[in-house]
Amino acid sequence: MKIIELQAENVKRLKAVEITPDGTLQVIGGKNGAGKSSLLDSIWLALGGGKAAKDTPLPIRDGEATAKVRLDLGDLVVTRTWTQKGTSLKVENAEGATFKSPQGMLDALVGQLSFDPLAFTRLSAKEQRAALLDLVDLDVDLDTIDAQIRDLYTHRTEIGRQGKAIGDVTVDEELPTVEKSAASVVKKLQEAQEVHRWVDTTRQQIQDAHTAADAALTTVRAAEERIKELQAQITSLIATRKMRLAEAENMQHAIDNTEMPNLAYIEDELATVEDTNAKIRANNAARERLNEKQALRDAYEGLTKRLTELDEQKAAALAAATFPVDGLSFDSTGVLYRGVPLSQASSAEQIRVSLAMGMALNPKLRVLMIKDGSLLDEDSMAAIRDQVADGDFQLFVERVGNADQGAVIITDGQVA
Repeated sequence: MKIIELQAENVKRLKAVEITPDGTLQVIGGKNGAGKSSLLDSIWLALGGGKAAKDTPLPIRDGEATAKVRLDLGDLVVTRTWTQKGTSLKVENAEGATFKSPQGMLDALVGQLSFDPLAFTRLSAKEQRAALLDLVDLDVDLDTIDAQIRDLYTHRTEIGRQGKAIGDVTVDEELPTVEKSAASVVKKLQEAQEVHRWVDTTRQQIQDAHTAADAALTTVRAAEERIKELQAQITSLIATRKMRLAEAENMQHAIDNTEMPNLAYIEDELATVEDTNAKIRANNAARERLNEKQALRDAYEGLTKRLTELDEQKAAALAAATFPVDGLSFDSTGVLYRGVPLSQASSAEQIRVSLAMGMALNPKLRVLMIKDGSLLDEDSMAAIRDQVADGDFQLFVERVGNADQGAVIITDGQVA
């Protein structure tokens, strides 16, 4: 569906205009301020409803009380009028029957008529991305995902920095984790010394027992002559000797069964206890740093996994989205065409892509408009005409001057 005839009265700068536009490309020419933009705006005002009203809150020409636009679309005729009190809309079919909900019917018919392909090419990369986001129906909020990805990258970078700051860590697994007590080693040494003293004393007692036994034997021999008188004494001394010998044997047995502590080893242990404890402290600190580094590594890997999930979620959303042009997509920086930023494409390719977007967004009312088309050269105009003709669309282009063949020239709000 295209515009077959357009009539506009008192819309913005227009006085009274009636044209039968070309079905493919219609240039609207004239000087600056003559009303060229007003002619294009009248189309959008007639069809766009509330959205168009936001763009043009004062559609009536200065000094006039009413304004009117009538568009003949072939199958439909749209008439919108404005007064100082408000606006009214009538939509009729080819048989003259009117629609009860005319704006609802137009909203279903009109896609993005206000989409200006040339204006789109002049937007910044971020503005183009925002415009495309408005046109594409996505299941997720990509800006939210991109913000999460940025935060995760920042967090992961900081974790990586902390891990590098810890550096390489070596832990001696042979060392205990608990430091030794010098007091316990001293106590251990004292106990060992007590054993040694007991053994020395016992040895002396054994020697004394042997000496006493020998002395008793000497006494016995010296007293053999007095054996009769001293028989009782001899018997007693012999018993005493046997008892002393038994005691000595018991003491010898105790010595033989006593494990002698290594005094030199314990003394060396006491001398090196502080060095050992210093190593244990350093080793425990290294173990803590190693655990911290492992925790940072685990956190880093967790963030990497989350980033991968977000990238996959974003890729899935983009894969499921329906873009107005094949090969069109976007990333966090802007719009991409065939994987390359649209801004890096040639001007002709940018216009061609943008025009294709406009066509895809207006499948029913096959009308597009380009404002400020004066910068388009002859080759660009020819390419645009071919593209519009191939897509069976109708394009209105506003250009300063009157040199374009077939142009409708506006002078002082009227067709010249």
